[in-house]
Amino acid sequence: MLSLSLLLVLVVVCALVFDYINGFHDTANAIATVVSTRVLSPRRAIIMAACLNFIGALFSTQVAITVASGLVDTARFQSADISQPALFAAKLQHPVDPVSQHLAGRLSPDTQKLMAQYAVGSAPSQELQGAMVDDLNHVLTQADFYSAERFAGIVLTPKTVEKAKNSGKLKSEELANTNRTLLEKAFPRELSSNKQVFQVVILAAILGAIVWNLITWKFGIPSSSSHALIGGLCGAAIIHGGLPFVLWGGIVRKVLIPLVGSPAMGFILGFLLMGGIFKTLAHAHPGRVSASFRNLQIVSAAAMAFTHGLNDAQKSMGIITMALVSARMIPEPVVPGWVVFSCAAAMALGTSVGGWRIIKTMGHKIIRLEPVHGFAAETSSAVVLFVTSHFGMPVSTTHVISGSIFGVGASKRLSAVRWGVAQSMVMAWVLTLPAAGLVAAFSYELLMLTGLGK
Repeated sequence: MLSLSLLLVLVVVCALVFDYINGFHDTANAIATVVSTRVLSPRRAIIMAACLNFIGALFSTQVAITVASGLVDTARFQSADISQPALFAAKLQHPVDPVSQHLAGRLSPDTQKLMAQYAVGSAPSQELQGAMVDDLNHVLTQADFYSAERFAGIVLTPKTVEKAKNSGKLKSEELANTNRTLLEKAFPRELSSNKQVFQVVILAAILGAIVWNLITWKFGIPSSSSHALIGGLCGAAIIHGGLPFVLWGGIVRKVLIPLVGSPAMGFILGFLLMGGIFKTLAHAHPGRVSASFRNLQIVSAAAMAFTHGLNDAQKSMGIITMALVSARMIPEPVVPGWVVFSCAAAMALGTSVGGWRIIKTMGHKIIRLEPVHGFAAETSSAVVLFVTSHFGMPVSTTHVISGSIFGVGASKRLSAVRWGVAQSMVMAWVLTLPAAGLVAAFSYELLMLTGLGK
C-alpha cells in the first residue's frame, strides 16, 4: 500500500504522461493542414507547434479550474467514510460535545425517526447510515458550521481556521472542502478521510484516458483527448461513489453542450469564412492568391497551435490541481505555478514527437486542401478555441478543427467532403466519453484490489 504522498506523486506523474500523450496524439490538430498543403515541412511545423503549445499553456487557467472543481465533487461523503457508524450514531443520539450537539440539532426528520429507533451499541441499519451520510453532505454546504466556541479544544491549522471564519465568502467547492476538514478533525475516530481513495479515483481516470488515447492513436482515429479524460473522470467517480459524485450541471454546461456546439461553430465559421474569401477574391489571379495564403497559413497555423496549448494543456493542470485539493495540500482550486509549467512542458515535448497517422486523416482524407482552405480552417478553429478557453470550457481541439475542415470543404460543394470519414469520426467522438469511462471504472476496481485506497 502506498502512502498518500507517494500516491499523489504517482497521480502527478501519470497526469504529465497523459499530457505528453495528448501532445503527440493531438499534434495533427495544429499542423495537419499546414503540412498537407506543403506550406511547411513536417519538421518545421512540429517545432512551431511545440513552441506555441508551450506558450499558449502559460496564458490561462480557466479550463483547468473547471476541470479541478466543476465536474466532480471531491468533498462528498459516502457510507464507507463513516469508519465507526455505531460510535458516530451514538454521538448524534446522545450528543455531549458542541459539534455533536450542533449536528444533532440539524438532523433531517427522516434521520431523527431512524435515530429514535436506534439501540446504542448495535450496528446501525443501512438506511440509518445512508441518512447520516446525507446529513453530513448537507453540512458541507453550510456557511455557518464553524464557530470558535464550537471547535474549542479541536486542533486546527491556522489556514483552516482562517478559511472557516470567512466561510460566507468562499466558493461552494472551497466551502465543502473546508467543512469536510472540520468534520474529520471533530470526529477523527468516527469519520475516515477520503484523501487516499480519491487519489485512486483520479489515477483511474487518467489511466482510462491514456488507454483510450493509445487505442485511437494506434488506429489513426482523431478522437478527443479532452473528452477521454473527462469520460475517465466520470467513470471512476461513479464506480467510486455513484452518480451523485458527478456534478451533472457542470458536465452539461461545460462539456456536453460545447461537445456539440464547438465543432458546429467551427463548421459554420469555416463555411462562412471560406465563402467570404471565394466571393472577395473571385477575380484575383490564382497564383497571387495561392502565394498570399501560403504566408497567411503560417500565421493561422501558429494561432491554432497557440490555442491548442491554451485549451488542451489545462486539462492535466486541472487534474493535478484536483488531486492537490482532494489531498488537502491546497485549500482551493487555484493552479500552482509549478503545475502550469510542468504541464506546458509535457505537452510541448509530446507535440514534438508528432502523430503522423492522425495527420494523414486530418490533412488528406477529409478534403483535398489548398493553402486558402488551410488558412480558413485554422483561423476558424483558433477563434472557437480562444472563446471556449476564455469561458473555461474544456472542448476538443480535434472536434473543432475537424468541424472547421468540413465547413471549408462544404463551402466549395458538399461532394468535396468525404462524408464516410466524417461518419467514422463522429462515431469515435460519441464513443469516447463512455469508452474512457468504462476503462477508468475497470482501472479503479483493479487499483482498489491492490489496496491503494486503503
